[in-house]
Amino acid sequence: MTAAPDPSAPRAERIGDAALDLLVERGMRGLTHRAVDERAGLPQGSTSNHARTRQALLETAVRRQVELESRVLTPHEMPGPDGGGDALALALHRYLTDHRPLLVSRYELALEATRRPELRSFFDRAGAVFHGPLTAMMAAAGSTAPERHALSLIAWSEGLMFSCAAGSFHSAVPDLAELRTGIDELLRGMLGGRPRTARA
Repeated sequence: MTAAPDPSAPRAERIGDAALDLLVERGMRGLTHRAVDERAGLPQGSTSNHARTRQALLETAVRRQVELESRVLTPHEMPGPDGGGDALALALHRYLTDHRPLLVSRYELALEATRRPELRSFFDRAGAVFHGPLTAMMAAAGSTAPERHALSLIAWSEGLMFSCAAGSFHSAVPDLAELRTGIDELLRGMLGGRPRTARA
């Protein structure tokens, strides 16, 4: 994000990247079809042809958001029976050190989804792909309530990222070791003090 538009990239990708950049820099009011054309380096009207309505433009942004977030934690690193806590700590560290703008655009989209039921449904479906692996991780670790514990883990992670990206801890980002310790403590509490899964 924020890099110069790549003229060789697919148009949908360029529009999505430009939309996310505008959300970070200007907020939801700054996201217009004309502004996306300008930011993406596309002829006027290109974004309207791709996403005719504002809802379609927001869905394009959410789709690109999910694509970019899936690269922060790559498929072979997704939480599993072994080293799941470490994978999550690595993802959090990457977000907070290299991908803060991606967090800001996510918050902008999430807030807009609270005002647009049709976007809420689309946003929730897109985000659901991240829930399954965490639930499976908790089940493999011996959780007696894997779905509830996965929710607690997600809520802890989301709260930490918000605090460090946009909240009062924005200048005190934990390092990788501190993130691992925090996740260890949370997992031990949920799993009744059982040892965490082995590190990969």
